[in-house]
Order: sequence, then C-alpha cells, then structure tokens
Amino acid sequence: MKPEICPANPRFSSGPCAKRPGWTPAALENAHHGRSHRAAECKAKINDACDRMRNILKLPDDYFIGIVPGSDTGAVEMAMWSLLGQRSVDVLAWENFGSQWTIDIVKQLKVDHRLIEADYGQISDLASVDFNNDVIFTWNGTTSGVRVPNADWIAADRAGLTICDATSGIFAMDLDWPKLDVTTFSWQKVLGSEAAHGMLALSPRAVERLEQYSPDRPIPKIFKLTKNDVLIEGIFCGATINTPSMLALEDLHSALNWANSIGGLESLWQRCQNNYTVIDEWVKRSHWIDWLADDPAIRSPTSM
Repeated sequence: MKPEICPANPRFSSGPCAKRPGWTPAALENAHHGRSHRAAECKAKINDACDRMRNILKLPDDYFIGIVPGSDTGAVEMAMWSLLGQRSVDVLAWENFGSQWTIDIVKQLKVDHRLIEADYGQISDLASVDFNNDVIFTWNGTTSGVRVPNADWIAADRAGLTICDATSGIFAMDLDWPKLDVTTFSWQKVLGSEAAHGMLALSPRAVERLEQYSPDRPIPKIFKLTKNDVLIEGIFCGATINTPSMLALEDLHSALNWANSIGGLESLWQRCQNNYTVIDEWVKRSHWIDWLADDPAIRSPTSM
C-alpha cells in the first residue's frame, strides 16, 4: 500500500541514506565531467578525498587508505581474499553481513574458521574470541541494529589480524584505530554520499601480512593488493583499480565539506548520538514498539 504521508526530506540516496543537510544538485557543479580518472586533475581529486578522510577520521599516519571497487562489500571481499589463510579465522556473526562473510569463508575461500554467532538483537560472545586467530566482525550491524560496545575486547598484543566491516559505524562512532588492522566502509552510509565505491584502510600489520604471505588460491585481479609480493601503493595514492565516477567523487567532496563545516568527527559522533536520543525517547513513549537489542550498550545509534 502506498503511504499517504511522504518524508519531510525527499533527498534520499543509495543505502537508503539521507543526503547531507542542504544538498542540491549544485554540489556537483565542479565535477570533472568527460575526463579520464587518470588525468592529473582527476587523480589529484581522488587522492585529496583519501587525504581528507584520513584527516577527518584521525587515521594514524602509518595507515594506508584508498578507494576500491564494489562499495563496502568489495572492500571486505578484497581483504578476505588477499589476507586470509595464514591463520584460522574467528568469524563474528549477529546480523546479515557477518553471516555473509561466513558463507564466503566456508564455500569460497575454504579457510579454517570458527563461527561465533548470536541471534538478531544479541551480540556474539566477545570474550570467547581467540586473538591468535584472525578475526572478522562488523562494528555496527546494519541489519540488526547491534554494535560492539567499544574495542576494549580486542587484544592489543594479538597475533592475528582484525578485519572490521565499519560501513555503518565509521564517522558515527569512535573507532579505536590501533585495534583495527583492516577497516572497510563506503561513502553512502553516514556521509550520505553516493554508492558503488568502497574504502579500505590498512594498518602496518596488515601490510606486513600482505607482503609476507601469499594465499595458495588464485586471486581475481580486482582483489589484488600486491604485485611481486609488494603492496601496490598506487591504490592508496589516487591510482584506483577500476574507473571511479567523478560525479560520485564530487559528491563525496561535498559531504566532506559539510562534515568539516559542522565541526568534524566529534560533531558527527554527537549528531549520531542526538538522533539516537530522539528515537529512544520515542520508543519510551510508545507502547507498541521496543528496541530489538535489550542491552543499551550494544544498540546502534542512527546516522544521518
């Protein structure tokens, strides 16, 4: 049945996620239309987007960050295909995407693993994670509304790598970078920008794994992060693997401009918390609805 009442804000993009406040098509006026993404101006704009995200997110100087194909899903797949296999993997699944990574690990990669699962509204037993293994988890479960409460449960002296799908958490929640070796996200979730492109952030430990370990499986070209056992640094310097949309890139710059204009990362966190408070107060007033997650510590605040 078609709703009789339309949203007050009609500007919803891919995700579905709201565009930033005040967005109009005029935000795309400075896009490099009809130009190759290898042109100097375009490459500079790609590289600048990565640098700006690094600055806003306060990413450590020795981490790499780059644009990759296939949105957040492509970034996670790239990490799994390129990195997993040296150690067993603890897979944390309490929502759809965590479960999907499990399927890929079992059926495609055939990597030794342990599934630590929980029902919707609950979270995996974080205390049971073995950090001698690699660990893959979702920071904020998009489909369940359940997030990790913090990164305190992640061992600082871990032997394995942590691979974090952070697409619904980054820019909205306080990520503890020293605890994250591989972090993936997309542009459309909290920033409200366009879909299709993903982001991959790598710690020095992740780069070391890439350069010292070669999986015994063929890796599709679109997932390759090394050449001759050396990190392809161009991926993280504006030389993307595939052809990015310069229109979408311009929209990303517009979103980053807005993020800076409201005060940067701390303001984005506060905006997210304010949205959560509004919804929480509505839930408390409504007798017919309740939170799926009983524990407030693992409830996901909303984004835009």
